Amino acid sequence: MFGIRVIADLHIHSRFSRATSEQMTIKEIARYAKIKGLQVVGTGDFTHPMWLKEIQETLTPDGDSGLYKLTSGSEPTIRFMLTTEVCTIFDFENQNRKVHHVILSPNLEAVTQINTALGKYGNLSSDGRPILNTTAPQLVEEVMAVSPQNVIFPAHAWTPWFAVFGSFSGFDRIEDCYQDMTKHIHALETGLSSDPPMNWRLSNLDKFTLVSNSDSHSFWPWRIGREANVFELEGATYREITEAIQTKDTGRFKFTIETDPAYGKYHWTGHRNCNVSLSAAEARKLNNICPVCGRKLTEGVEQRVEELADRPDTYKSANSPGFMRLMPLSEIIAAVIDAGSPSTQAVWKIYTPLVNKFGDEYKVLIDAPKEALTAAVVDQRIADAIIKVREGAVTIVPGYDGVYGKLVLPPVEKEAQTPEEQTSPTTRLKSLRGRIQQSSMGDFL
Repeated sequence: MFGIRVIADLHIHSRFSRATSEQMTIKEIARYAKIKGLQVVGTGDFTHPMWLKEIQETLTPDGDSGLYKLTSGSEPTIRFMLTTEVCTIFDFENQNRKVHHVILSPNLEAVTQINTALGKYGNLSSDGRPILNTTAPQLVEEVMAVSPQNVIFPAHAWTPWFAVFGSFSGFDRIEDCYQDMTKHIHALETGLSSDPPMNWRLSNLDKFTLVSNSDSHSFWPWRIGREANVFELEGATYREITEAIQTKDTGRFKFTIETDPAYGKYHWTGHRNCNVSLSAAEARKLNNICPVCGRKLTEGVEQRVEELADRPDTYKSANSPGFMRLMPLSEIIAAVIDAGSPSTQAVWKIYTPLVNKFGDEYKVLIDAPKEALTAAVVDQRIADAIIKVREGAVTIVPGYDGVYGKLVLPPVEKEAQTPEEQTSPTTRLKSLRGRIQQSSMGDFL
């Protein structure tokens, strides 16, 4: 057994990325990472000159760990990993391909060299997630030529747009995307709309480690760390974390924290403007044509997985890190008190004392016994809901075409569902699926 639990969210964005909070600064990220319970968080966007300048001004190397810490501030326990996301747009087999990739790097010297290399293919100042006019194999070649310690993998692999398996502009195989540079690809990011069991259904993904990150565009705790990676390490270092990922080492890479994939914005097939949301089976019956407007539907991740899978949905990988399905605590509280949004003051008034009592959000969601939760809250329903989410005894109304899924608590705690809220059995969490899926975890939690 190794020593310490390290929870890492390695894919977020800075305020220099489109549709990102203007308050997304290094110090705010560190502040809310601590509240969430993260030990390591990605910087995001190191390709952007202004953000890189802020990184250089506010962070300092944490010894020789390959990670960084605040030069000054009140969150000395938070470590940053140098990370970014880039978009490549290129033609392959007479089709335009658009794929996003996450890059991890061990030091600022390597980052500077990466930026010099990638600057040949696009304007890095245009956005925190720049568009590069190069192929995916060329991107990998450029990044790995800088340092063999760099890590690159496809971002949110199943999203309909801008993803390696995206239904609109992606591929059917990792090898088709990265070609001879696939030898440097050791992982893929599942994204909010898929989870490990969905990816296990593809036998040609067995050699890749599945990682989960938030892709957060704000520091709020219902965004940052909503998905993350849990390691058990001798120490939090760049090498320990990246080696555990690249080697699929279940001794060090213990499990991923997942939202239910139905919570993701592209889980089901549908049309947002037409309020049409369909399971894969229902969409196929309509030939993916919207019954309201007659246009092509936005194909969801569930349906895309079905198209490529060569295994049943009951298949379980025996040699992969486990997973645990959770929901952000703010979302749980909002559902219980019918607040409408996790950002309301009514939610914060419950959230803050809970987190203060147990230390951070993950300790509330994962570790706190039911009796302690019950004693910590006035509303018994909140303690019950946290436990039910932990155990997988809740339902998610599936997200579709850019609309997030919705947490629905059991009828005993909420009003009976309307017909529109009734979902197929494929979206109902099984009783044990919210728990860690590998028996080897033992007493780790």
